[in-house]
Amino acid sequence: MTSLFEKSMLATLPLQNRFVMSPLTRCRALGNVPTDLMVEYYTQRASAGLIISEGTSPSANGIGYARIPGIYSAAQIAGWSKVTAAVHGQGAKMFMQIMHCGRIGHSLNVPAGGQILAPSALAAGGEMWTDSSGMQPNAMPAAMTEAQIKSTVAEYAQGAKNALDAGFDGVELHAANGYLLEQFIRPTSNQRTDAYGGSIENRARFVLEVVDAVVKAVGKDKVGIRLSPFGVFNDMPVYPELADEYAYLAEQLNARGLVYIHLVDHSPMGAPAVPDSIKAMFRKTFKGALILSGGYDAVRADKDIADGRCDLVAFGRPFLANPDFIARSKAGAAMNAPDMDSFYTADAKGYTDYPLLG
Repeated sequence: MTSLFEKSMLATLPLQNRFVMSPLTRCRALGNVPTDLMVEYYTQRASAGLIISEGTSPSANGIGYARIPGIYSAAQIAGWSKVTAAVHGQGAKMFMQIMHCGRIGHSLNVPAGGQILAPSALAAGGEMWTDSSGMQPNAMPAAMTEAQIKSTVAEYAQGAKNALDAGFDGVELHAANGYLLEQFIRPTSNQRTDAYGGSIENRARFVLEVVDAVVKAVGKDKVGIRLSPFGVFNDMPVYPELADEYAYLAEQLNARGLVYIHLVDHSPMGAPAVPDSIKAMFRKTFKGALILSGGYDAVRADKDIADGRCDLVAFGRPFLANPDFIARSKAGAAMNAPDMDSFYTADAKGYTDYPLLG
């Protein structure tokens, strides 16, 4: 019987166990460059089989939040190189999550030369923290021109190459949580009337062009993707055709031979649950590895792996608050509670100071 604690293979990549550390935005990248504090944070958690980095932007245009990292400058590549070297030294493998925020952002957070872009000129509901002016409404984005769509596809491909240059084992494309790739998929945020809007085939076009470009840049065995069907975060309401449209995406992603799909269920955060039928559809349709995430503990994860529902399980807040989450899980030990007030602050408190067992 397969166990969460057993070694595994992700295509040709050996993993020391089947625990995945979810991508977790922590906002500690001062000047959008990874810091030595981030090296310490990831190294503390490198008992995982696979670490997926926090969302990292492929261009200045993609930085919506304060203090999130990028992968488009020499300084950013150098900063991430320190992280991957330290993580590999502890036995973990590491993928970079490439995240373009699209319309989720504010101009006060965007570096010089960047602008807020989205499929359509539709502002998302909700607010965004800015270090200079506190909470501000999400900005009105500019609708992307076809030339900007092409240049953004190229930015993803270059970002993936840069990630490998920084020592990452692969990349995860963030097509979930209401960010740019999902903004194209969903009809509520994409109201284009050209080849990138209307039917699901058109709304998925940008995502699949990004996938194709990144696969060409680094190889399909180094590319995964994160999806959140039924996720409503960042003003992404559920719509009637959603299940059929994600079935189309599953088929298209399978045809491209990606190394994994990371399927996130946001119901523990208040979103509608991803139906078991959707998870089963992805399992049947997609022949690569399936990572499930959303409210798991080790016991439930071990059962889902043993039952063949997925290959790996990703954990977010448990890893955030417990650098030694795997050791605690194996021992059946009590877990630290996460300090929500320090999730997105700028220093070590609530970041690298959680106590270890013993």
